[in-house]
Amino acid sequence: MYQPAKRPARRLTVAYDILGLPRWPKPVRALLFAILLIIALPYLIAPFYAFGEPVSTVMIWRRIVGERVERTYVPLSRIAPTLPLAVIVAEDGRFCTHRGVDFAEIRNAISQADDLDDMRGGSTITQQLAKNLFLWPGHSYVRKALEFPLALWIDLILPKRRILEIYLNVAEWGPNGEFGIEEGAKRAFGTPARALSRYQAAMLAAMLPNPHARDARRPGPLLRYLTGLYVARSAQAGGAAACLRPR
Repeated sequence: MYQPAKRPARRLTVAYDILGLPRWPKPVRALLFAILLIIALPYLIAPFYAFGEPVSTVMIWRRIVGERVERTYVPLSRIAPTLPLAVIVAEDGRFCTHRGVDFAEIRNAISQADDLDDMRGGSTITQQLAKNLFLWPGHSYVRKALEFPLALWIDLILPKRRILEIYLNVAEWGPNGEFGIEEGAKRAFGTPARALSRYQAAMLAAMLPNPHARDARRPGPLLRYLTGLYVARSAQAGGAAACLRPR
């Protein structure tokens, strides 16, 4: 007796059948999956940075292309307290109170800008750490869009003390591959990070935005002015670093 051939059962998939998503060609799906994986990877890696000695993307790239990288990782307990305070005063005054992104600073930047192209807002230390660990240098809206939620995530999973410790150890502190505060202090003043004076710490903090142009070995008028400014602010802002106390 003739029986019609059975049609193979059509597999039901949540993404395509239930949600009604389009069935893209396999190469397109593979590309989208790769992009999503790349975006998700920092969120999966970041919890492991509660331990160890993380490196920045710039450090990795310089090693790949054979350029000089000098870095000696030091815990926060072996860094003079003058330095973390100076960096907070210079870079992110509300570091201890915001949640990775300073929304008050963003509102100020928006209110002072004529349009979005004119908007300027300083990144928090946590945002800069997100960029240093997982993204790329330079200015772009794409990088900022990736940096913003990543900073919120880092602040959620890592203590403030650990965030600042990593930042001080991956930031660039010299024009020729000097990374981390230990190498920065030795290059600038011939002293370890634990022995920095308040003035030396303030000068190193003033270098941070552009260590290629601002040199503590040969400080220009701007660097000297900022150093004096941060020394004065540090003397009046002891509570700004309250979240760094060991628990």
